[in-house]
Amino acid sequence: MTEQLFNHQQFTPLSSRMRPKTIAEFVGQMHLLDEGKPLRIAIENQYIHSLVFWGPPGVGKTTLAKIIASQSNCHFIELSAVMAGVKEIRAAVAEAADYQKRQINTIVFIDEIHRFSKSQQDSLLAPIEEGVITLFGATTENPSFELNNALLSRLRVYVLKGLETRDLSNLIERVLANQAILFEKTNIHMEADALQYLSESADGDARKCLNMLQIAVDLAEKQADKLLINTAVLKQVLQTQVNRFDKQGDIFYDQISALHKSVRGSNPDASVYWLTRMIAGGCDPYYLARRIIRMASEDIGNADPRALQICLDAAAAFERLGSPEGELALAQAVIYLACAPKSNACYVAYNLARLDAENYGTLDVPIHLKNAPTKLLKELGHGKTYRYAHDEPNAYAAGETYLPEKLKNAKYYQPSDRGLEGKIKQKLEFLKKLDEEWHQ
Repeated sequence: MTEQLFNHQQFTPLSSRMRPKTIAEFVGQMHLLDEGKPLRIAIENQYIHSLVFWGPPGVGKTTLAKIIASQSNCHFIELSAVMAGVKEIRAAVAEAADYQKRQINTIVFIDEIHRFSKSQQDSLLAPIEEGVITLFGATTENPSFELNNALLSRLRVYVLKGLETRDLSNLIERVLANQAILFEKTNIHMEADALQYLSESADGDARKCLNMLQIAVDLAEKQADKLLINTAVLKQVLQTQVNRFDKQGDIFYDQISALHKSVRGSNPDASVYWLTRMIAGGCDPYYLARRIIRMASEDIGNADPRALQICLDAAAAFERLGSPEGELALAQAVIYLACAPKSNACYVAYNLARLDAENYGTLDVPIHLKNAPTKLLKELGHGKTYRYAHDEPNAYAAGETYLPEKLKNAKYYQPSDRGLEGKIKQKLEFLKKLDEEWHQ
């Protein structure tokens, strides 16, 4: 590796000095950049098109945009949606138009493009359509939700992933191999377990990894003629590890989806893992408690009615104990839900009944079910033919109807054979036979 790879300035962060200049130097994203992949082919043949890079922080979105611009000999304009507005967009388009006259294409790179308003996004449509600019966007948020359809239809979305541990390890080794250039030192030594520890702790974020390494070099213990970076030094740098978590973004919804599906899939290990991941990431435990209660009704229901009570008790325990003591009760509830028999019969019944309630409007209550608190209502026949179930054999008024006339044959609740619902199903089948006998 040559010194040309680095932008070597005394106060420039290591992550900036290590920014690669070519695809060959780029770390990770092989699902996009491996030989034969469409994006790799497009870059090598200079088939430059408007696009958006979607992925977590520190995975190379900006770097990749700069590499593409450089290798395609395009003029490069970089904007940040945090600082720029329509005025800056117009200035960039005007600059691009000047380069277009010289037959030079311009890439306008907009970081955090999801922060642009609808009007700001709309201002990009014409220059893209007219070929004045090629737009590169970068976002950590789902473009489907954050970019309007008109702009999204003009962009190809590339999903970048968090870097693998081995990619970060290779990156650290490259830094250490060039320590004389990067740190003006030649005596830095990192223990193997420390290298692995840092690679894992960076959580797929190259920028975070390099920034932590830079601090570790400053804190390295001097032993004999070398500066030693071990796990003790790195723990000082890290102190507490915070996983990627966005309380309103895709990571949040992906993780709560993983928790819910792990419970539904009867996997207690995965269920408690995703619960602790969300708690460690800063998710509101009260939100988790509400979702856990919901799971008890949606995915277990009457197959094990105790599940709902256990979840309610867990929520109450957390409210009384707070964090971290109360978190154990939430974990207990999640593990119980995962192990409990599953049934969505109540969930399905609720949705079917709600749909009929919405579609059929205000259907009248059958007259035999109506209340009759006054003489007039009794004279009108309210409740006159109602049969009191407790006075009937088996405490069941066989043949009686309770739904509005238009829905009298509707069936919403279909219990499963699992758990307590198996017995409920047997009971309902017995009552159905009584109804059939009544009508014969």
